[in-house]
Amino acid sequence: MRGRTIVDLRGAARVWQRNLWVYRDRWYYGLLPNFFEPLFYLLGLGVGLGYYVSSGGQFGEGYLTYIAPGLVAASAMNGAAFETTYNVFVKLHFGRLYDAMVTTRVNMEDVALGEWWWAVTRALVYGGIFLLITLLFDTPVTWRLLLAVPAIALVGYCFSAIGLAFTSVIHIIDVFSYFFTLFLTPSFLFSGIFFPVEERFPSALVWVAQATPLYRAVRLVRGLVNGHWQGLAFDAGYLLVVGTVLGAFAIWRMQRRVIR
Repeated sequence: MRGRTIVDLRGAARVWQRNLWVYRDRWYYGLLPNFFEPLFYLLGLGVGLGYYVSSGGQFGEGYLTYIAPGLVAASAMNGAAFETTYNVFVKLHFGRLYDAMVTTRVNMEDVALGEWWWAVTRALVYGGIFLLITLLFDTPVTWRLLLAVPAIALVGYCFSAIGLAFTSVIHIIDVFSYFFTLFLTPSFLFSGIFFPVEERFPSALVWVAQATPLYRAVRLVRGLVNGHWQGLAFDAGYLLVVGTVLGAFAIWRMQRRVIR
């Protein structure tokens, strides 16, 4: 009723009850991710970084020089992933924007490729700005910083494709909690950004970490910025192949989702 300023506890209880009913049917979309996220941080920062530092682990040229390139890669990953997950999903399911687009001369393949390109652009913005921010913390200024720009674009290329491929196969927005909590969060913590995973974890877990795209992205950006060239061709090739394969799948799948 308009004009009423007194809180109606019964009305508030009905709102609470409605949320309880919705949660009853969808609790599993949020409970498991919310459980695993702090666990990953405990393992990554407590067991991983904490033990490495307390046991006398060294970071060569200094911790800032070690961590900054990895955070640049992670920023590019986040920019690309958010753009091709939540933003694309809202356009696809709620805004029905793509249904309108394909009534013009633009087909769905064009739309998907355009979203992919835009996500790469967002990754360049996120990663590039963070790269500039690191200069405020006495990061060494060298010509090699310029090499980070195409590396950031390649990271965005790969993670844009991953996010778009995931979005193309799901039908419920709550499922993104699994993508971010069970894929991006452990990637962030166990891809060598904060400590060398090879010196801390068993070989089986190291192999899993090395198979993730962010591990290759971190190695690529760090190697280019710090002048450690060994293995960078493989890292770049990995990101290029994964991005191309999943991007092609995403374009095909998005076409099937919209054009039935």
